[in-house]
Amino acid sequence: MAKTPQRPQTLGELRRSPHDDASLRTRSVRDEVRRNLLARLKAREPLFPGIIGYDDSVIPQLVNAILGRHHFILLGLRGQAKSRILRSLVTLLDEEIPVVEGCEIHDNPYAPICRSCRERVAAEGEATPIAFLPRQRRYVEKLATPDVTIADILGDVDPIRAARGGHDLASELTIHYGLLPRANRGIFAINELPDLAGKIQVGLFNIMEEGDVQIKGYPVRLPLDILLVFSANPEDYTARGKIITPLKDRIGAEIRTHYPRSVREGLAITEQEAWLERGNSLRIPAFVKEAVEQVAMVAREHRHVDKRSGVSQRLPITALETVASNAERRALLRGEGTAVARPRDLYAALPAITGKLELEYEGEVKGGEAVAAALIREAFGRTFSRHLSAADCQEIVAWFDAGGALLLAEDLGAVEELKRLKGVPKLLERAARLCREPNPGAPLLVAAAELILEGLYALNKIDRSEERGFTGVAKPVPEAPPAPTPPRRSRYVN
Repeated sequence: MAKTPQRPQTLGELRRSPHDDASLRTRSVRDEVRRNLLARLKAREPLFPGIIGYDDSVIPQLVNAILGRHHFILLGLRGQAKSRILRSLVTLLDEEIPVVEGCEIHDNPYAPICRSCRERVAAEGEATPIAFLPRQRRYVEKLATPDVTIADILGDVDPIRAARGGHDLASELTIHYGLLPRANRGIFAINELPDLAGKIQVGLFNIMEEGDVQIKGYPVRLPLDILLVFSANPEDYTARGKIITPLKDRIGAEIRTHYPRSVREGLAITEQEAWLERGNSLRIPAFVKEAVEQVAMVAREHRHVDKRSGVSQRLPITALETVASNAERRALLRGEGTAVARPRDLYAALPAITGKLELEYEGEVKGGEAVAAALIREAFGRTFSRHLSAADCQEIVAWFDAGGALLLAEDLGAVEELKRLKGVPKLLERAARLCREPNPGAPLLVAAAELILEGLYALNKIDRSEERGFTGVAKPVPEAPPAPTPPRRSRYVN
């Protein structure tokens, strides 16, 4: 077996090893990301695995920005995968790069920029020790908050370092570097950029245009090599803060993100992110997953929900996890081997929904739970209409209109609930059609029947109350016509 070649330990060994790359001496991190992206495009490899729904919108713009070697910003409402996209840029970096060992700003051993490393290379030459920095450590992320200082981002004088090293405070060797210099030769991401104070945003100018930075007013030139990327909520920065115009002018590309444009895309994201690995004893029918996704779709259009705040994709993710948990709990209580989620489990997910809705004034008056229940009802109506129609269920509606009533307890077992459902003509027949399986078991039949009932209720074909359950819609009593008014006789008689 061939031995794995030992990594170079010094600058001299690096120059003589296969790791030596002439382009390392002049290539910037933006060139590196561009080169690796071009290689992926040529090989037809996935560019950003796990990012769904952006293939024809966001990703082409992102690719153009990277190929143009631009700093860029992602603008979008909450829960639109902005942070995930920024973090996925790490995969476009080389697996590892050589650095001067112990350097705080990951200096290039071929061309160091900090004074300490320049003096070290000048003194030790080919014997200068080096290390290899993995790509994961080349990504630095900062959440912008109003209390962030210029020292946090750029750096500050460290009196203790000056005292220990016997340096003058004006010496470059006394600098404690901030996050930006520590991201040298990597990617520096700032989330929620508008929350960064204006004077801090000004501090980013030089690094974006001239490629250098000044610390504490020192005439110190640090030609940092960084790809700067940002994220922001376009609505928030009109209320909480703003991106100052000169900084916006220096950002090469402004890319808008968006929510899933179809139920199918939303389902793919939710199924990818939701924790549903509960063993083989859990099953969530497709129409239940669809109803959960429809809640978010309905909420983004609803008049009681604040459009400027948005409805995060985390809503259907956590709602689906809660639906699964409620199904698990019921199965354990009833001794059922398999937990099958039902549409009515979605009402148990109200706590996972209400906290993710920013309501308009009228919605606040109604209350979060009332608005969420209305969203669930409309979501059932949309899901029902995608698979069946009210015309398919005329016999069911007629039974309720004739005085039939069906009360279903929240934690009723599948077998017991099935017995009650059999009393409604044609209900289980339509439910079997919705299951699309040759021999659906009792739990799946019950779930499909519940969707039909909830769908008919959402379409106002049947009614529901806490006391009687599902019933027929009460017909309005026609008002008696007013008694005819006798004609008035004239006082004047011929």
